[in-house]
Amino acid sequence: MRCPFCGYQDSKVVDSRVSKDGEATRRRRECINCGRRFTTYERIEEVAQMVIKKDNRREAFDRWKLKSGIMKAIEKRAVSLEQVDALITDIERELFNGGEHEVSTQALGEAVMVRLRQLDEVAYVRFASVYRQFRDIDEFMSEIKGLRP
Repeated sequence: MRCPFCGYQDSKVVDSRVSKDGEATRRRRECINCGRRFTTYERIEEVAQMVIKKDNRREAFDRWKLKSGIMKAIEKRAVSLEQVDALITDIERELFNGGEHEVSTQALGEAVMVRLRQLDEVAYVRFASVYRQFRDIDEFMSEIKGLRP
């Protein structure tokens, strides 16, 4: 760490503590060259995950927006909030933990549908009807028929 007083490129850590809010590590340092002490804070750099919309606009991934859409699909179904949270966490892990910081709405929607289909078929059909924007009853019936082996 560069000394703010003399500009020397090396210092030693004298003391480390977690900040009051728990969001950073506070380090007391001493310059090896001039001996003066200074404080630095170490924080995790959070990289925003982005969603690429159909018109190529980008917006920040919003877990609550995704949850809202899923909650509409599971309304009056025997699906718990814990199952919904686990589903969303699983999707986040799959889509963003591979080092990717951007995901298309198509990939996001498909990931939701795969998991909803396993969780509750009625919720899956509800979500698919909005996501896929069926043009007529034939497309809708084709999707429902695809649920049965």
